[in-house]
Amino acid sequence: MAVPQPPQQMSAVTETRPAPLAGRSELGAISVADGVVTKIAARAAAENPDAGAATARLLGRAVPGAVPGVRSTDLHALPKTTVDVDGSKAYVSLEIAVRWPAAVAEVTEQVRRHVRDRVRELAGLEVDEVHIVVADLATDITPPPRVR
Repeated sequence: MAVPQPPQQMSAVTETRPAPLAGRSELGAISVADGVVTKIAARAAAENPDAGAATARLLGRAVPGAVPGVRSTDLHALPKTTVDVDGSKAYVSLEIAVRWPAAVAEVTEQVRRHVRDRVRELAGLEVDEVHIVVADLATDITPPPRVR
């Protein structure tokens, strides 16, 4: 007497498609200018209430307002930002000020995560690296009035 064999399962043939590139579809391609990605990254960094623009420095010394057009520390302003875009990847560098007494490590990690998420969401680019330089600590202490 022959023992019936269970039917062999047929392997399903799956079609593998390459992952779509950022900004590409069947209708064409979209490219996002580096300047736009720079603005997205700067605004994303400024969305953190404990981070903002740091004052410009010359030879290690702060020069707020000494030169017209030079930025000063302002937690509501956009930080100095540079972005290099290479295909579908972006590399972001930020120079920020952190509000005192917030933990610098926590603020920079929040900024790094938020910048990656916003650039991915708005520009469709993967951010491989977010390099952050904390150039200043911002306090809310107003300086005393000057004597005349």
